[in-house]
Amino acid sequence: MKVNTTPSEGHSERGTINLFIGPQHPGSGHMRLEVVLDGDVVVDITPDIGWVHRGVEKVAETKKFIQVIPLVERPAILDSANMNVGYVRAVEKILDSEVPVRARYIRTLICELNRIASHLYGIGILGNMIGTSTLYMWSFADREIILELLQEFTGARLTHSFFLPGGVRDNPPKTFMNELEQGLKYVENRLPDYKALTFDNPAVRGRLEDVGIINKKKAIKLGITGPNLRASGVKYDARMIGDYGAYDELGFKPATRKDGDCFARLMIRIDEIRESIKLVRKIIREMPKGKIMSEETRSINKLVTMDFPEGEAFSRVECGRGELTTFLISDGKDKPNRLRVITPSFRNVIAFREAIVGHRLADIPAVYGSLDYFPPEADR
Repeated sequence: MKVNTTPSEGHSERGTINLFIGPQHPGSGHMRLEVVLDGDVVVDITPDIGWVHRGVEKVAETKKFIQVIPLVERPAILDSANMNVGYVRAVEKILDSEVPVRARYIRTLICELNRIASHLYGIGILGNMIGTSTLYMWSFADREIILELLQEFTGARLTHSFFLPGGVRDNPPKTFMNELEQGLKYVENRLPDYKALTFDNPAVRGRLEDVGIINKKKAIKLGITGPNLRASGVKYDARMIGDYGAYDELGFKPATRKDGDCFARLMIRIDEIRESIKLVRKIIREMPKGKIMSEETRSINKLVTMDFPEGEAFSRVECGRGELTTFLISDGKDKPNRLRVITPSFRNVIAFREAIVGHRLADIPAVYGSLDYFPPEADR
């Protein structure tokens, strides 16, 4: 802790305290927060990222195109399907490959299951940060139901690598659809319990309501994305305009809230879990028969040995924490010439200063948890 006797512009004239939280502190995860305090009021805060940087973009230049698929999942393993599809869509554009309709439905199903699991993870971390251990234990336990379903379908709990350029690896197992509906019913029936025990709890609402407000105008100006943006009343979701999955055929409509505070950011994720459950059920009813891989990329061996044409491609998808954009350059060789990935948490880290300045030191964990920031995803 260091006392600043010559406060900068906007700081208290009686002196401020510079407080460094993290990256070793359990309340901040793998990120350091440089906090300037006037008493216990936050007058400035700077997120200091990079502590778990893994160099995904540079490593991708040393791997074959298909070998990059497991790599791009690593920044956010709890939302790996959505991370996966962003890169795969860019590769498909380089190859000018069409994805069969059934494969697009399967991709959407897996992405929405991943979104549910990702939101339950984020809700649990928020509960842990504000001292609501029941919310933490409930959401992590309920997340296991979704992870078990994903493991049965893809063979892996977290890093599925199930999408390939031109389609998906396999059809769902024969018994999967019945087990899927049982899992969806369980999660759906649990949400009222969350509301009764936690969300309607005056202590929880007191920690979250009217705290960390980001209004609609400011949210747009900052360029934040995902649930954090929609909690401020902005009806934008990359699933509405993206060219991936089957969202345009399923009648998808994004959920929004208007208050823009910590509580709104918590509840928007509950709203999105409900919407994802609706989408998955609609997929089960309407999934067409047909191929799951395109003719151009019908086998992994072909993907490994084929020549990739020169070109550039850009993709935009909606991950659990917001918009993921991928820019890919091919120079006609078997490895990417350049991969550029902008992740949701990297976009949303700018919201820390806007949401926290003016609040008390004790409000930092609540705001941090409500933003659902995932440090490895920003440090891609």
